[in-house]
Amino acid sequence: MSSATAFPPVVRAADVPPADREPPVTAGSDFAELNRRIIRAGLLERRPAHYAVRLIVVASMLVAGWVALWLVGASWWSLAVAAFLGVAFSQAALVAHDVAHRQVFRTRKLSERAGRIAANLAVGMSYGWWMEKHTRHHNNPNHDDLDPDVAPEVLIWTSGSARGRRGLKGFVTRHQAGLFFPLLTLLGVNLRVSSIRALLRVPTMKHRGREAGLMGLHLVAYVAALLLVLTPWQALAFFAVHHAVFGVYLGMTFAPNHKGMPHPEGTEDYLRKQVLTSRNVTGGRLTDVALGGLNYQIEHHLFPAMPSPNLRRAQPMVEAYCREIGVAYEQTSLVRSYRQALRHLHQVGAPLRETR
Repeated sequence: MSSATAFPPVVRAADVPPADREPPVTAGSDFAELNRRIIRAGLLERRPAHYAVRLIVVASMLVAGWVALWLVGASWWSLAVAAFLGVAFSQAALVAHDVAHRQVFRTRKLSERAGRIAANLAVGMSYGWWMEKHTRHHNNPNHDDLDPDVAPEVLIWTSGSARGRRGLKGFVTRHQAGLFFPLLTLLGVNLRVSSIRALLRVPTMKHRGREAGLMGLHLVAYVAALLLVLTPWQALAFFAVHHAVFGVYLGMTFAPNHKGMPHPEGTEDYLRKQVLTSRNVTGGRLTDVALGGLNYQIEHHLFPAMPSPNLRRAQPMVEAYCREIGVAYEQTSLVRSYRQALRHLHQVGAPLRETR
């Protein structure tokens, strides 16, 4: 979340570059052979028709949602519109993800512009903040110290981080498996708050003015739409339902991918670091659409610039190659992936429950 149909022949010990560039290829590595097979199959080539349709559909969903709010007016039926817009916002965020990986547009400038429109203007979160965070995740997935997605915050993903937590934090950690889905309802709000904090506090934030301007325009338009159409109580309920659906949908899209998978030691090569820490989710075309192609998480992490519609074709090739070289390849159903993640959360909180 690159533009060429082949990776550049880089020979250096980097792991994964920024999210809009290709992963490195070390001559003679296990990944190099897989990379050659993927290139020969043409799976790194862009899919402009697919993304043209997808962008039109997602944009239409957003427009339709706001038009529906205006037509429904000051009615409690507006909460159904709020739920629909929660889904539309999630799909817009998934589009921003693909744009950030330069799966859609060839140049960085065009990708950044489209990414800010999808993230800052349409969704109301900072594209620059999220991309920096997501790049660090791709560099070191599930690494206890380097992956921000497993950093000890509200939810704790390692037993070491759980030790010593008391008070409200301790309560949440003890019961975090049961609280997981309720906490996801706050994810949408957290994305907005974290984006604003980054724009205000991070000195290295690029294009701060553009990011703040687009986010400000989104927030003003969002609040104005609710207050002009709905009563204050209806507006508050709309906000709550909209962000709850948005947070749960987006969280359920990303949670199955790495949660409960092994944490790397730091000595793994690129292929093993990406494959062993990731989990694929099985399903048909509907699953592909609902999860934005992220159900093929292993293939996405190995080839972040691969257009999402090509991931389905790459999956059997990657699985067969992992079997060929003796690397474990995790793939399970959506429901089982949640069970594994929740079981892991429950186990992490076990020491705190035992010491009470």
